[in-house]
Amino acid sequence: MGVTIALLHPGAMGASVGAAAVAAGATVVWVGEGRSAATRARAGEVGLEDAGRLADALGAADAVLSVCPPHAATQVAEAVASEGFAGIYVDVNAVSPATAERVGDAVTAAGASYTDGGIVGPPAWQPGTTRLYLSGAQADAVAAWFAGGPLEAIPLSGGPTAASALKAAYAAWTKGSAALLLAVRALAGANGVEAALLDEWDRSLPELSGRSASTAARTAPKAWRFSGEMDEIADAFTAAGLPDGFHRAAAEVYGRLARFKGAGGVDAEQVLDALREPRP
Repeated sequence: MGVTIALLHPGAMGASVGAAAVAAGATVVWVGEGRSAATRARAGEVGLEDAGRLADALGAADAVLSVCPPHAATQVAEAVASEGFAGIYVDVNAVSPATAERVGDAVTAAGASYTDGGIVGPPAWQPGTTRLYLSGAQADAVAAWFAGGPLEAIPLSGGPTAASALKAAYAAWTKGSAALLLAVRALAGANGVEAALLDEWDRSLPELSGRSASTAARTAPKAWRFSGEMDEIADAFTAAGLPDGFHRAAAEVYGRLARFKGAGGVDAEQVLDALREPRP
């Protein structure tokens, strides 16, 4: 395909996105300076090329693909803009449309073109699991970077930040409802009726007992990222003239679970105990 993409950065999701682009024929470089041995190993395993420093990666690249925690999206864009990058900048982070606009403003002021993105699904290692929604003038061109690979790229009609809006609406339910489920179970425990609640769920809502336990174990190690995403979603609700309190509370729920970052073997009781404690 001939395109060279600077990937910022190859975390669990980013590495899979980079690998999908490599599989479709792109060259993908990344910035190894200051990164951990685990990140280096992850990037090397999927065929990403270490350019060393940011300036070197950008100098080799036709495009930038930003895959980072929501709170860092604007900072990454500003760092790229400060280097005078003038190619295609694609932000696929879980941010509000307003934050996406700020990211776009930062990179276009330096001469780049901006494409908005939003990922739905897990890391894209298997076909049929993960979608990359894209919006903006270059959405079709960016989608072609992933043609035939495991990541399904879908251009959207609508405004330039339509992809971020869709991602926010989707995660408002999936991650917002997960936070509510954990908080409800923690509330029951705080009042000494958790066992009774689980019994009632088994009778009237039989999927919830197991779902709450699996949600706790699956979500806690990633909650440090979800907290910022919930704040972004709350901002999107505010901008639409809708109540934002649901997702401000979800941000607090996930913030209380940040201590489990990267942890393995977390069980429901550990998570519920953490929820009943104020954030440090």
